[in-house]
Order: sequence, then structure tokens, then C-alpha cells
Amino acid sequence: MTVLSDLLSALAGGSVEVVDLTAPLSEATPVIQLPPPFANTRHFALEEISRYDDRGPAWYWNDISTGEHVGTHFDAPVHWVTGREGVDVSQVPARRLVAPAVVIDKSEECADDPDFLLTVEHVEAWQAEHGSLPDGGWLLYRTGWASRAGDAGRFLNANETGPHTPGLAPDCARWLAQTAPILGIGVETVGTDAGAAHSFDPPFPCHAFMLGAGKYGLTQLANLERLPVTGAVLIASPLPIVRGSGSPARVLALVVR
Repeated sequence: MTVLSDLLSALAGGSVEVVDLTAPLSEATPVIQLPPPFANTRHFALEEISRYDDRGPAWYWNDISTGEHVGTHFDAPVHWVTGREGVDVSQVPARRLVAPAVVIDKSEECADDPDFLLTVEHVEAWQAEHGSLPDGGWLLYRTGWASRAGDAGRFLNANETGPHTPGLAPDCARWLAQTAPILGIGVETVGTDAGAAHSFDPPFPCHAFMLGAGKYGLTQLANLERLPVTGAVLIASPLPIVRGSGSPARVLALVVR
């Protein structure tokens, strides 16, 4: 109890800050768009049931409809064919939803090149400066892409050749999945893979390798610039959807100030 009491005191006193890494969820939230003949997820929608009126005089509530992978969301292993024998989002152990997190910042490089890819060499250089990736923790990849979230066109950044957003090189995705001790990767973009990942070998390597290894993904994160390089604790809270491949999530970070 002393540890939890100390945490509550730190939160009340401001020496530990709660940073919300979640993008607001609304009808305007950008959603990934797959080309024909592939099926697409629906956008978020809110349908009013009653609002202090004849339908319900003392209460306001809504029905919602959305895809599992809309807005800030959690990817469970069963989301990808390589993880089809893994757990769904309701089966992810609760203890794994609270974990340390580190940040690799390549926002300057991504500002110059929207197709910028994180490589094994980048991660090794980061480790040489900051220490090993956290065992059972998250690697958060800051690209600056969250600054585009208010404009779906700029956020998805697609032209006649397809989407152009940063991500991971295939060998980096394989290395993080098979060698690194992390439990997952978090990104600011619409998905954990680069926009051009459909043309990689294998296609969509972050999904294929990470989810195939029983690891997780977090996408469309916000406010990563407010996190320290190391030392944050991340709390990921997806809905426990039975048979769900993922879920919109509220993602928080605890940061010592």
C-alpha cells in the first residue's frame, strides 16, 4: 500500500503527471483506406438516443458505431494472419496493459521524408546512448505525424502512388519482433506499418512480424513530444471485445516531473 499511496500523493502533488496519448475520437477521425477489392472499416459515428427530452427527460446518451481499428487503437495478435493462433483483445493479460515505455524520436527526419523508415541501426544507436529497450515494455516511435491528425488528407498523405507515411524497415520489424524484449510498438500514424509497406517483402512487415510473435501495436498516438526518452509508464486500455482483433483505446502515460 505504501507504493500506491506514494503514487497517489505524487499524482496529487504534480510530481507525477498523467499525459493523455489518445487522439479525440469523432466523425472527423482519419481512417485507413484500403484500395479495391479490399473491404474498409467504417468511420466512427454517434447516434443520439435521447437528450433531456421526450425520449428520455433526465438523461443524454448515444449509440456508437465504429471499427475496431479506428482512431487511437490497440492491435491484438489475431489482427494479422501470422498471429491467427494468438490471443484476441479480450484475452490480453491485464498486467501487460501497464508497462514501461521509451521514445525514439525521428520527427525531423520524417518532416524531410514522409517515407522515412526506422532501421535496426537507428535503434542500436539509440540503445548505445540510452540503454537497452525495456523488457516487457513499449517502443514508441515519434514521427511528428500527430500534428497532421486534424486534416485527414495530410494525415493519410496519399497520392496516385499510394499513401506516404513513415514506419519501420522490414528488417527492423523482424528484429524488434524476434530479438528485442519489448511487448509492442506504438506509432502516431494510422497504422504501425509505413504507408508504402504494401510493397515491402514481406508486405506490412510490422503487422506480420510483431503480431506473429504475439506482440502488440498501438496506433494514432498523440502527445509523444511530452514524454521523456526513457522513464515513462504506459497504460493502454482497449475494450475487452470477445473475438476482437483490436479496439479503440485510451492510452495514458505516467511521467515524473
